Amino acid sequence: MYLRFKICRWLDSDEFKRISGLASYIGRHEGCSWFEINTHYFNIDRLLDTIDMLRSYGAEFDEKSLQIINKLVEESSTVELHVSRQGFVIKSRRLLSDYLAVFRSKGLVKYSKGLRGFVVKPYAIIDVVERLRHEGFNIRDYSGLLSPSRYTITFTGKLRDYQEEAINAWIKNNYKGVIALPTGSGKTIVALAAMAKLAVPTLIVVYTREQLVEWIDKVERFTSLDKSSVGAFYSEEKSIKPITVATYHSAFRNVDVLFDKFSLLIVDEAHHLPADKFRAIAESILAPYRLGLSATPYREDGRHEELFQLIGGIVYERSLNDLLSAGYIASFEIVPVFVQLSREELDEYRKLKKRYIVLARGRRIEELVKAASVGDESARQALQLLARMRRILALSKSKIEEARRIIETELARGSKIIVFTQYVDQAQAIGKELGIPVVTGKTEKTKRKIIFELYKHDRFKAIVLTTVGDEGIDIPNANVGIVLSGTSSRRQFIQRLGRLLRPKPGKAAKLYYIAVKGTQEEATLKRLLQAI
Repeated sequence: MYLRFKICRWLDSDEFKRISGLASYIGRHEGCSWFEINTHYFNIDRLLDTIDMLRSYGAEFDEKSLQIINKLVEESSTVELHVSRQGFVIKSRRLLSDYLAVFRSKGLVKYSKGLRGFVVKPYAIIDVVERLRHEGFNIRDYSGLLSPSRYTITFTGKLRDYQEEAINAWIKNNYKGVIALPTGSGKTIVALAAMAKLAVPTLIVVYTREQLVEWIDKVERFTSLDKSSVGAFYSEEKSIKPITVATYHSAFRNVDVLFDKFSLLIVDEAHHLPADKFRAIAESILAPYRLGLSATPYREDGRHEELFQLIGGIVYERSLNDLLSAGYIASFEIVPVFVQLSREELDEYRKLKKRYIVLARGRRIEELVKAASVGDESARQALQLLARMRRILALSKSKIEEARRIIETELARGSKIIVFTQYVDQAQAIGKELGIPVVTGKTEKTKRKIIFELYKHDRFKAIVLTTVGDEGIDIPNANVGIVLSGTSSRRQFIQRLGRLLRPKPGKAAKLYYIAVKGTQEEATLKRLLQAI
């Protein structure tokens, strides 16, 4: 392909030599010098630079050449967006390396010879596209995910002021980011309203089957969508619809099926996402738009930084006290209750503690874990002793006796009670002794559903939960909690408190925390209270 042009002013010898090095001289006609460029010898970037340089010398291209140049300019300013199992793939006739240098240095973009384009991680595609558009490129979306066909959806609920603020902050951040609100503040409602704003195919990832059922119910209650538009993706049921709700485990195991079906990814209980296997959901699902929900996005292991990268950082956050002062959550009281170990328990505890001190040699728990992971036998034994010490504290008989007293008192007041434990055997012991239904991770699915339904409808006034109750189970009418045992995790403490804070006129929540006096449990409680 050739481009012909003329220069009608006189060229000095240096100018003529410079132009002749780029184009073949044809001759003079009607007082103008004519040249011809063989485009075969130029890549698109060099060709466009050459055309600009020639025009600075006064070059005028003939009509046919102008048509070719205009087409080249249009094609060169277009970036094509495709999908692959590796991520988004961007292709262009122009050299994009310089434009993508910052993203490549962060490991967000890499060139693939096999795909003949740059592979972009899903959670970075919006930023990459925004940068290319800023540089004057047009984006041709062959993926169908960045600008998909929208469907009609209306949010039928009513938003509180902070919920509207949260959605606006998310929109302002290019429809990406984590919204951090306390349990009981309506995070699900926020997500449904945000989903309606964007109105694109959406995958909602939740932690438990109970949450999956609750989400589907709320999609139908608070939007204009009916059952035919909402799919459940878990276990034996795997239905993909415009709105699809999946459990973490099902989404992780089926990313090959789900990866290119959705434009919006909503992640409930998003603090779980950085876990080694679950992060594959965010890295493999190509959805460019992302919303994370969590009451406790910050992790003790520091991996919340990974969460922020995968979803888009915290865009909105309100604390328990913020919403309490505004009247959006129930008022609450945390009641420390201290008990003593029995003589036998205390003797065993002191014996273990003495051996622990010798083996730990003043090392912090984090240091012991690290040392044990590389084969330090004394560190491994110290951690085993620590676990046994914690179990003695957690399972103290005095705790069950104190829990009985509190439960009997609160039932007489008409309270709805949740007893939180860390250990299955402790849950079963108190459930058997007081005739209270128990739900653990091993409770059969149908039985678990029945227990929760009967509890919600006041057929049961008290229920015992192990760590299965730490994630978003919707039990809105509970007003009293009793912590018998748990971890030192601030997240677990906040989530357990949050189970009691669903607002209701005149409601005042109370969380009893039973700890063994003079032990690490007392110190842990003081630290947790300071974190509220």
